[in-house]
Amino acid sequence: MAEHKPRPKLVFADETGNIYDHPELEMLVRRGDRLEPPRPDELIPLPPESELFLLPGRDALGFDAESGEIERLDERAVAAFVCPGHTLSATAAYAAQPNAPVLPLFAYGAVGFSGDRFFVAASRVDKDQRQVFSGIPQDRIVKGAKALRKKYPQNRLIEHLSGCALTSCCPAARNLALGRFEAPLPTARVCNARCIGCLSLQPPDSGFPSTQNRIAFGPDPAEIVEVMAEHSRHERRPIYSFGQGCEGEPLTEIEAIREAVARFRAAGGRGTVNINTNASLPDAVERFAAAGGSSIRVSLSSADPALYAAYYRPKGYAFADVRESIARAKAGGLFVSLNFLFFPGVSDTEAELAQLAELITTYKVDFVQMRNLNLDPQLYMKVVADSGALANPARLASMGLKNFRKRLRKACPWLGFGYFNPYREERGKEE
Repeated sequence: MAEHKPRPKLVFADETGNIYDHPELEMLVRRGDRLEPPRPDELIPLPPESELFLLPGRDALGFDAESGEIERLDERAVAAFVCPGHTLSATAAYAAQPNAPVLPLFAYGAVGFSGDRFFVAASRVDKDQRQVFSGIPQDRIVKGAKALRKKYPQNRLIEHLSGCALTSCCPAARNLALGRFEAPLPTARVCNARCIGCLSLQPPDSGFPSTQNRIAFGPDPAEIVEVMAEHSRHERRPIYSFGQGCEGEPLTEIEAIREAVARFRAAGGRGTVNINTNASLPDAVERFAAAGGSSIRVSLSSADPALYAAYYRPKGYAFADVRESIARAKAGGLFVSLNFLFFPGVSDTEAELAQLAELITTYKVDFVQMRNLNLDPQLYMKVVADSGALANPARLASMGLKNFRKRLRKACPWLGFGYFNPYREERGKEE
């Protein structure tokens, strides 16, 4: 029997926030600047722990299947923020009103309604439960955070992370309070890039606020080691990650990081020591590897140097330095992941596939984390246009997320895919 493919209806909202499905118009999606109906094989039920957003200053757009026309409603557009472990294959379709505000730093997935449930254009790329908190009482997190504060009253890093767990609901900080999975180790107050979508520091004229508060101090090695040692007492497969949303670029604090990692390893510290980074400083990457680091995750919006520079706006480094850092990480025995910030209609084109496959093949990159680019879609399309990337015809047609992954895996058959930093107990060996 053939599998039923849903054809969801348009979802929209009134001014008071009530959400409805349209009786006639079907769901529409956006890929880059292109509006079209969703592909039947890209729709999945909206995963638990996802959220729906009303888009201010943006009218809903629906598809009239009978006429083949796109219709604009007076009501508000709605988008989905899909829970971690899922990557969007299309963004929400809407028409912006004049002077519409810039959207906050989230990913805006296309969502529709069919039968008795919402559907979203996305794929699950990682089954890890690292950021699933359903069924965990909030008082367990509160109790864990307070216990850490009580045990380490002089540790500023624990004070900072406990506050994140209690007030901002940061998943990494909550996991630290629960003693599970991956421990965050924010260290850097400054950054050598000015990313358009920076989570922790936005200029006043950006039009949107940061979603996280940047750390206001530089933890010393002893404070870092205390967090690592405490986490290892509770988690059988511990991961410790420098480079969090509440900081700048961790490689700018390589001396403190190097000393902390070396101390931890000298004391018999076990587990995966990871750094999430823009990979701008090759010498610092070498020092991290030599101190006992396990893995590196390189943030990458595009393997096109011009498009990369347009988004990251680097200060004092270039894309060539990123490539050199990847080369040195591999030479130093680090497991190398790319934190590929996926944006439908831009990331899944022939041009991006060719450039990304070349980068991965040249350096034998181990893993690609398919993360969503958290940014107002229209703002990012302006970034793409300003980079000159759209002058390339191979940048104009989207092959879709599923085809993109399939073809990248074929070009690089050793490559792993996921969403989270994988556990690595020993260099070159995944446990």
